[in-house]
Amino acid sequence: MKKLLLFACLLFAGLPSFAQHSLIKESLKIQSSVMGKEMRYNIYLPADYDKTDRSYPVLYLLHGYSDDETGWTQFGEAQQIADKAIESGDATSMIIVMPDAGVTFYMNSYDGKAKYEDYFVNEFIPHIESAYRIRKKKEFRAVAGLSMGGYGTMLLAMKHPDLFVAAAPMSGAFWSDDDIANMPAERWDGLMATLFGKAAPGKARLSEHWYKNSIFKIIETTPLDKLKSVKYYIDCGDDDFLIKGNMALHGAMLDKAIPHEFRVRNGGHTWTYWRTALPEVMKFATQSFHR
Repeated sequence: MKKLLLFACLLFAGLPSFAQHSLIKESLKIQSSVMGKEMRYNIYLPADYDKTDRSYPVLYLLHGYSDDETGWTQFGEAQQIADKAIESGDATSMIIVMPDAGVTFYMNSYDGKAKYEDYFVNEFIPHIESAYRIRKKKEFRAVAGLSMGGYGTMLLAMKHPDLFVAAAPMSGAFWSDDDIANMPAERWDGLMATLFGKAAPGKARLSEHWYKNSIFKIIETTPLDKLKSVKYYIDCGDDDFLIKGNMALHGAMLDKAIPHEFRVRNGGHTWTYWRTALPEVMKFATQSFHR
């Protein structure tokens, strides 16, 4: 009998365990009164979410231009990357929220037709943090994103430093006044006109609305103690067409003595690059969540 029990134990020990699995809920809906329409988001719930009663820190993970809430899960492999980072101990168990922002650049448009910043701060965060077990304090809330989402990351964190403990833009779209003034008309009309209004090249584009949303102007005009209350991790590939703006951001933050980490790695403006960036972003967020 003892030999039979020993054999059974050895047999079951050799079988694969039924591991807990994380969950991605896709294209969930929230009716927004600010945006005047239905908005969507994806959410990553860690493997132990349904096994405990604990509340979790949260990372808001923003997509790039022309993507939507599915970008990070479909192309960025966020679920697999997050599972691996958490299982290895490089990242703490966290909830990851991936909202759809269309092509709003996560800001309010000049004409008030699309108030995405207002929606995100006043409707979306409260909705998410009431619907899920999330620790509802600045010290447990981080934001990150790629390209347009990198711009959105810095916009939201620097305009609302009371909300986020950490901000991690990847290949962020950061423009100087000269970049805006000299942007070719066809690119302005296709990219910026809905945000800032139609305008011919030149200083007329440097409107009050532009300065309210220029990352460099925000750095220049926001009290330093507020900016320094957020931890920053900036990452951009050396072959990325946005590298110049990211280096300018690094320089502007150095000039103001705003602590931050700045990484330039081998790569371009690609999902291959961002998939390698996300584990480090999660690690940075984890370190920021710790006391």
